[in-house]
Amino acid sequence: MSGCACGHHHHHHDDHDHDHQEGRPIQLAKPLVALSGRLICHDMPQMLLALDLLPEHVALSRAEPGNLRFDLAQTDDPMIWRLNELFADDTAFAAHQARTKASRWGVESTAIQRDFQRREALPHLRPEKTRDAQAISNLLELAFDGRAEAALVNDLRRDGDLALSMVAEVSGIIVAHLALSPLRADGPALALAPVAVHPALQGRGIGSAMIHAVLAELADHTVVVLGDPGFYTGLGFAPVELASPYAGPHLMGFGPTLPKGSAIHHAKAFAAL
Repeated sequence: MSGCACGHHHHHHDDHDHDHQEGRPIQLAKPLVALSGRLICHDMPQMLLALDLLPEHVALSRAEPGNLRFDLAQTDDPMIWRLNELFADDTAFAAHQARTKASRWGVESTAIQRDFQRREALPHLRPEKTRDAQAISNLLELAFDGRAEAALVNDLRRDGDLALSMVAEVSGIIVAHLALSPLRADGPALALAPVAVHPALQGRGIGSAMIHAVLAELADHTVVVLGDPGFYTGLGFAPVELASPYAGPHLMGFGPTLPKGSAIHHAKAFAAL
């Protein structure tokens, strides 16, 4: 495998994920912006210049709040780098272009040939795969600014209590995730938690679209969530009066009504929260 210009290896599905994106597309008012293609050096001085300038360019690009992927890797031909980039929207890409133009890379590398394609990209909803575990953990830590939710999902998976784990993926990057776990109750029931969306894409409707899609497949289950009533009531959830350590205004349900006052028991991984 070729090394990235930043000196690290980055594991993505491949450079042509958009040609066979799995799952159901999530429609967005403003699509993401994806770029793929090549940087082409025509002589040794250009290659050495690229080696000098690219690590800083990659680091600064990845630090942009609207950037979700920025990978540059030398191919078998050391004069050619393959690039794959992903930005939250047109505004984020324009900000990247403006920053790049004024940077050392932008000023000093103009003679290096750019050969890339830009396209609009949408997240696709699909079940998690074994290979996704680390990417899901990384997303949860980023979205919640801590490790608690990532540890919860890892524990649910370890215990065999991850009843359903769905991801939203775009151009090989997991940008959202939701988990459902078994709930002991007086009827078929599942607990929805956590739900995470990459900070650069929050407020775009991705989380809501994922929840709606999952609920549509679970008509015979009660889905219980502990969350913000202002958000979840807008998705059709309603407060429930159930015996639970989480009882209160933030405990809500969707689907068949469980008996009032009946007990629910979350998977044991929740006890660690």
